[in-house]
Amino acid sequence: MTGVRAAGLFCVLGALAWLSGEPFVFPSLGPTAFVLAFGGVERARRRVVGGHAVGAVAGFLAYTLLAGDAMLTAGFAPATIEGARLAASGTLSVALTAWGMLALDAVHPPACATTLIVSLGLLATPLEVAIIVASVAVLLGAHELASVYRKPET
Repeated sequence: MTGVRAAGLFCVLGALAWLSGEPFVFPSLGPTAFVLAFGGVERARRRVVGGHAVGAVAGFLAYTLLAGDAMLTAGFAPATIEGARLAASGTLSVALTAWGMLALDAVHPPACATTLIVSLGLLATPLEVAIIVASVAVLLGAHELASVYRKPET
């Protein structure tokens, strides 16, 4: 049942991505959908939305400060300044995300993937960062709505 629930949650985001052409689906939402479908998360709003929001903002801050317009794609030449900037951005974003999640009691490990997605330039514009947070909120809302209508398992 967990797989069906996780897929159902993801269908909502897939439809949003398809209809809008925006990145409402990204890798770190897979583990979040699984965690929610497996049994929910106590204080899910704070942990799931808060964790991903911290990750997205920390990633954006690190990317803006250190990586600029660099982007981790298929690869780049070894020992380049661009590579060093991206490595530093990723490192700083993980540190800031860990600190922020602990400080706000919003620990959600998949958010560390979110911060890397942003800090490595994969989804690093202000609009994309907002879409990340919106995607997480939609995923959580779909989970909560489905929970209201789900029959208790026996």
